[in-house]
Parts: sequence; structure tokens; C-alpha cells
Amino acid sequence: MITREKVEDALNKIRVGLKAEGGDIELIDVKDDTVYVRLKGACETCQMSALTMKNWVETNIKKEVPEIKTVQAV
Repeated sequence: MITREKVEDALNKIRVGLKAEGGDIELIDVKDDTVYVRLKGACETCQMSALTMKNWVETNIKKEVPEIKTVQAV
């Protein structure tokens, strides 16, 4: 079973890099095998945010919580 705690643990590792760039990430919800997050701070308006979500956030969450199939920005 996917727990918010497992996802938050993965996000805490990701936050380190985002905060170094003036951003952050917020967990909105976990439904079935999908995680819903919101980029905050400098990450909200960054032109590279879509790549950050796919290539870094989603990849790292899936590595930490293999049950996750997708990560959606809201």
C-alpha cells in the first residue's frame, strides 16, 4: 500500500535540490498509483519546471516508491 509518509520521505530528498534553487514542492494528494504535487517558489515560474517534474521529481519518487506510476503537477 502506498502511504503519504513514503511519498513525503521521497519528496524530502527532492526538496534539498529544489530549495537550493529557491523552490520547493508540496504534496497535494496520493490517489491509487498517482501522486499530485505543486511546485512552489522559484520553481512555479521556471521555464524548466516541466522537465524538472518529469526527469527529476517523477523519476526519484518512482525510485523510492515503485508502486507510483505517475506524478502530476497541479
